[in-house]
Amino acid sequence: MLKSVVRTHPGPQNKKNMKAILEYDLNDIDDTMAHLRAVKSLDMALALFEIIHNLKKKSEYICDGLEADSDKYDGVYVVFEEISKVLDEHNICIDELIR
Repeated sequence: MLKSVVRTHPGPQNKKNMKAILEYDLNDIDDTMAHLRAVKSLDMALALFEIIHNLKKKSEYICDGLEADSDKYDGVYVVFEEISKVLDEHNICIDELIR
């Protein structure tokens, strides 16, 4: 079971001295998954940032290169392929983090 401990040191500037300690029981499957999620949180944030801010332009560029007779599903495929690439670049395996 996840335990969270927050420690503060006395004094007027105690916000500067705050610490948080997360403790996981890595023998417990749920805690192991929670630990992986915490460890991968920066990678997930970076991947989401890239998807939100860069994927639209990249997808438009790729779709502009598609044949004129291709349908909208080719565009959808392109977008999801690019999302998969971003997740791979950031070493995010959703199946590892969500069960």
